[in-house]
Formats: sequence, C-alpha cells, structure tokens
Amino acid sequence: MDRSSSITKKTDGDENERHIVITAEQEEANNNDAGSIEKTFEGTEVPPWQKQLTVRAFVVSFVLGILFTFIVMKLNLTTGIIPSLNVSAGLLGFFFIKTWTKFLEKSGLLKQPFTRQENTVIQTCVVATSGIAFSGGFGSYLFGMSEVIAKQSTEANDSQNVKNPSLSWMIGFLFVVSFLGLFSVVPLRKIMIIDFKLIYPSGTATAHLINSFHTPQGAKLAKKQVRTLGKFFSFSFVWAFFQWFFTATESCGFNNFPTFGLKAYDNRFYFDFSATYVGVGMICPYLINVSLLIGSVLSWGIMWPLIKERKGDWYSSELKSDSLHGLQGYKVFIAIAMILGDGLYNFVKVLAHTLYGLYNQFQEKNKRLDLSQSCNTPALSYDDQKRTQLFLKDQIPTWIAVSSYIAIAVISSATLPHIFRPLKWYYIIVIYIFAPALAFCNAYGCGLTDWSLASTYGKLAIFVIGAWAGGSHGGVLAGLAACGVMMNIVSTASDLTQDFKTGYMTLASPRSMFVSQIIGTAMGCVISPCVFWLFYKAFPDIGLSGSQYKAPYALVYRNMAILGVEGFSALPDHCLTLCYVFFIAAVVINGVRDAVGLKWARFIPLPMAMAIPFYLGGYFTIDMCVGSLILFVWEKIDKAKADAFGPAVASGLICGDGIWALPNSVLALAGVQAPICMKFLSRKDNARVDAFLGS
Repeated sequence: MDRSSSITKKTDGDENERHIVITAEQEEANNNDAGSIEKTFEGTEVPPWQKQLTVRAFVVSFVLGILFTFIVMKLNLTTGIIPSLNVSAGLLGFFFIKTWTKFLEKSGLLKQPFTRQENTVIQTCVVATSGIAFSGGFGSYLFGMSEVIAKQSTEANDSQNVKNPSLSWMIGFLFVVSFLGLFSVVPLRKIMIIDFKLIYPSGTATAHLINSFHTPQGAKLAKKQVRTLGKFFSFSFVWAFFQWFFTATESCGFNNFPTFGLKAYDNRFYFDFSATYVGVGMICPYLINVSLLIGSVLSWGIMWPLIKERKGDWYSSELKSDSLHGLQGYKVFIAIAMILGDGLYNFVKVLAHTLYGLYNQFQEKNKRLDLSQSCNTPALSYDDQKRTQLFLKDQIPTWIAVSSYIAIAVISSATLPHIFRPLKWYYIIVIYIFAPALAFCNAYGCGLTDWSLASTYGKLAIFVIGAWAGGSHGGVLAGLAACGVMMNIVSTASDLTQDFKTGYMTLASPRSMFVSQIIGTAMGCVISPCVFWLFYKAFPDIGLSGSQYKAPYALVYRNMAILGVEGFSALPDHCLTLCYVFFIAAVVINGVRDAVGLKWARFIPLPMAMAIPFYLGGYFTIDMCVGSLILFVWEKIDKAKADAFGPAVASGLICGDGIWALPNSVLALAGVQAPICMKFLSRKDNARVDAFLGS
C-alpha cells in the first residue's frame, strides 16, 4: 500500500490519512537543544542493529501482518479506499511486545528490554507485509487479468488476454518483482535523508509516534489508546457477526438497508451499517469524505438518471445492465477519465516539484561548500548530530544493492515471460532500465509532498507496454502485468525511504530497517496471495457488479488496458465527449486548488475522490460521512480527547470488522449459510408477496 499518499492508497491505492504535516521549519524547531528528543533518551543505550532484529519482533509482525492483510484485502475488494494503518500498527506492536516483556520481567526471564528501535522494526515489517496486499494488485491489475473481470468487457476477452488467479503463480510473481524497488534506492539513502534533509511527513509522524510511546507519559497514553482500540475492536467484530445472521442471500441484511427510501436505494444512496467505513471516515480528512459525497450526488443523483433516459438513443435498450456498451460504460470510462486527469496533473506537478527541489538542493550544496571554506558552517543540533552519526554507522554496501538489483532483474526477465506469455523479456528489460530513475523520482517526490504516485507510474506502464504489444498479441495482459512490475518497484522504493526517515529519527539502524523491510516483503509475498485465495474461493461472486466484493478497480484497470490497446472504439455513443469534459475538469479543478492556496483549497473537492463513487455508488460515502460527523462533534465537545483517541476508535472499528472476514470466509467455504434473510419491499410488492403466499 502506498503508505504515503494524500488520498490513501485509498482509491486504487492513492492512501488517505489524517497525518501530521511537518514542515522543515517545524522540524528544525523541534530539533533545537532546548526541546531535544534525543536528550530525553540520553541514558538509554541504543542496541546494535543485530539486537534490534529480535525473534519476538518478527513473531508479532507476522501476526499483525496477517491481521492487516485481511483488512487491506477487504478494503481492496470492496471500494479500493485504504486509509493509513500506521497508528494502529504502532499501537498494537507496542502493546503486544510491552505485554510480553512485562510478563517476562515479572518471571525474571527478561533478557532484553523493549526499545523504540525494536518498535520501529515491527512497524516497518507490518506495513511492508500488508503493503503487498495493495501493490500486489489483488483489487486492481492482477485480478483484472481474470476471466471474471474479462467477461464484463466485450473486447479483448480471448484466452491470450486472460489469466485466472492461481496461488502458485501469484506467489512466484510477487517474489520476482517485489524486492527490486528496495535495492534501487539503497545507494541513495544518505542523499535523501542526510544531504537533502527531505521531510517525509508520514515517516516523520510515525517516528514521533514511536518516540512518544517510549516516554513515561507517552506509555500511559498508549496504554489507554490500546484499551480504547480493544473495546471498539470487540464491538465491531460482534456487530459484524450479528449482521451475518440476516444475510441468507445476496440482497439481504443490514448492508442493504434502504435508509433513505427505496428510490434512493435503487440509486445506491443508503447507510449500510459498515463499521469499517465509519472508521475509515474518521481517519480520512473531511475534504476526502465531502469530495466522495459530491461525486456520489453528481453521478448517481444527476448524471446516470439523465443518461438512463437516453436508453435506446445513446445506447441499445437490448443490452444487459452490466454491458460496457451501455450505462455501465459511462460509469466506468468517465471515472477512468477523471482518474487519469487527476493522475496526469499530479504526475507533472510532483515531477516539477522534484526537479525544482533537486535544483535547489544542489544550489544549497554549492553554497554550503563555499561557507565551509569560509569556516562559517552552522553547527548541527544535538539531535541531528546523534542521528547522523548512527545513521552513517551501519552502512549497506552499494555493491550489494547494485549486484542484487541486476541479479533479481535477470531472474525476473527470465521468469515473467513464463508466467505471462505476452510479456516479452525485452519489455521487462526496458522497464528495469527506467525503473530506478522513476523509483528515485517517486521517493524524492514523496519526501517533498508525502504523495506516492505508484499507481500513476503503473498506469503509464499499462499504456506504453500494452500499445507496444498490440491487441492481437495479448496487449491487455502484457499491459496489466507491466503495471504490476512498475507499481511494485516504485511503491516499495518510496516505502523504504519513508522507513529510513523513521529509523533516522528513532535511532534505528538502516541495516535493521532494510532487513525488516525485506522480511516483511517476503511475508507479504506469501500471506497476501493466501488471503486473496481465501476470498476468491469463499465467495463465488467476487468481482461481479453488485456483489459484496466487487473489486471495482479490477474492471477499471482492465478497461484502461483495453483503451491503451484498442483506442476509443470500445466506448458507447457520446461517452468520449463526456470523458474529455471530465478529464479536463479534473485537471482544471486541481489547478484551481493549487492556485488559490491552502486557505481556500480546503473548500474545493478532490477529483480523484469524486471519481470513486461514479462506478460504485454512494452507499460507502454515507458511512464515511457518518464517521466524519462523529469525529467533528467529538472535536467540538473535547478536541484534546478526540485527537488522542479518535485514531484508536477508528482503528478498532476497521480492525474488528476487517478480521470478521476470516471466520466469514471459513463459514462460506464450509457451506454454512445465515439462517435469516432481512429484505425490504415496497408496499405494492409486499402485497403481491402476501397474496402469493396466501394462495
């Protein structure tokens, strides 16, 4: 998952989080000797990097990795909106190890105390493990290759453009593509963290969180936060279990409750009692939730009813409701146009920021050289001195990174064509030649803006490789596979640099960060396919429109690949014109947001967020807005308490409902069905049913 994205890796992975935005000036203020963080820990010995990598840390990481993979997978397969789970990962990691060490201390068996460096290792490993559930494409490009998704498109659904999921090839694919990004940025870690002093807001915020856990006051607060998380975890799990009893068939249960009436329900406006999305709404910024609601009203409240009236004119009245040549086509392709417009704008924007930032960095470096020759170089703060000393102490040899990248690239180039026949070895080599530069741009841009563009680089690969391969030679499958290769490289690269920043600020060794990331990634390469396979086998209607797990971005990504290969012939009448309008609108809205400044931009909706409900409907946006409303009222009543415990409440709601997916899948595999169907009918339909039953 892109842990560092303004919209959360959220949408198809672009990540929503109410994170702390830390400017260079704020960080400098925090680092002066008067408010030194490291002076607080002056009497605490920093363990060598080998002792930061403990067995207990990886046992806890494995357990939490499975938990968060279920959560991310469920979000992937329902809406594709994934919030930052850093707070809950940090809290639960701290709680488990603290409980473990306290027990051993009382029994006199404790050999090594729990340190913030070990806490950082756990955080890194858990997020790396669950991140594969996003970058692995189980709700986007990878599942988009399947026959289930291909059947929903009338174009390019022949055998050479289809590959059904299988546990063996999915695990093999992830192992040969998920590690390249890690080795591509290792030689640049000093430049990013020490020389350029990039902020990496999410990594910095995570470091502050971990540092606070290990102060006496922070430990007390963390204990209360964990208790709160546990209460809402239990409530959410029990509530999900209770709801299951009323879901005998697909359209039964609380998640089909016509809250605002049957007409609104038909247009997907209803509250579906999902604890997950209430929690997601509490974590996501208010602007995200409002943007989602505006998109829902614009599409399902205005546009789709108007286009539906053109049935028989704009598109054939004989088409099925899920045909992409009918109303479904407008929903999918207009959403794609907005996503591409938003992605293109932000790609250019972040690239410009990156180039401008690099120019400034080199200019400042030249100035510093001149100053050093004049002996006027300003002294580093105590925190920076200590952090820099330890960060540079445990080097990762550049030759290991370079040789490992080349070796994995060779293995990958030889292996991937056997997994995906249309993806030729020379396509892969071209990707690997350009990938390090793109990984650097993504990691550098992420350090400046906290925005990871992994999915945008993946879409770029879809169009380039898909068009190169051609439709008659499996271009759709080749484009989707290339998307996976590119996304995994640039996503893991930005994740690792975030981790280096977190490690720098908690005095965790770069070596322990790197090893933890590798172990977490390896865990994810096995855990994520297994969790997806459980969903895939337990729910036969997975991927179908209207099902519980519709995997909306799988269809979106496949249709992007079809567009790249076959052009605009796949679009229904007037759809191309509407796509142009919404593509331009997305660019213009983003431009206006940047032009008016932060003060007014918070009142202008985000095009990426608006696009999500165009295909899905507004039901989950109602849940998220309820979450926002709860937090808003809480902040008005007691802002300090809301700031301290809001993330814990939200994480508990998400985790409890998310982990219910495991027993729910087991029940489905065992053929156990819910005993009751709670369904809602109009008065007229109810009278007909009563008359039929009475006859």
